[in-house]
Amino acid sequence: MRTLVVSTIISLDGYHEGPGRDVLALPFDDGFSRYNVERLRSASTLLLGRKSYDGFRSYWPPIADDDSADPVEREISRRNNAIEKIVVSDTLRPKETAPWTETTRILPRAAALQEVAELKHGSGGDILVFGSATMWNELLQAALVDELHVMVGPALLGSGTPVYVGPKRMPLQLIDARVLDDSQLVLVRYDARAGAQG
Repeated sequence: MRTLVVSTIISLDGYHEGPGRDVLALPFDDGFSRYNVERLRSASTLLLGRKSYDGFRSYWPPIADDDSADPVEREISRRNNAIEKIVVSDTLRPKETAPWTETTRILPRAAALQEVAELKHGSGGDILVFGSATMWNELLQAALVDELHVMVGPALLGSGTPVYVGPKRMPLQLIDARVLDDSQLVLVRYDARAGAQG
């Protein structure tokens, strides 16, 4: 049984995007990338929504070969380039996946819950979700998310996109909480399977 892990960053007031869907309004620091590369090392599948996939695909591929880039960023790029990517989308077409065409599979939204459930019963490393809040909110409500890793940053945005928008309360079980090394981000890890029983 594989573990489906959602890793995300939020502001102290619970937004994963700032006003106007501005992701760069979030309080990133180096701890964010260092933690994400740890998660990628444990994963063999990256599960994304269309918007996150497009953002990743436009940013990450060339960084692997950029000698001036931070070594952690270069490793993230190499791992993102190589890992299996599954994109939940009804609008993405194969011709829009370059340069990741060979490592990308497109999954229609209507099939997502069943396919992800089957994927979890296969073999391999973690199934990792970055960004993609609309998608993982649905997976969480369907009891398919095992762990929710939230990096809480030192900023109040006042408005933006809430990290969770759902029809019901989702109970979580705390696994641990710590300040990331040389960072102002607080990592809070939850067992999300409590929501399946709540």
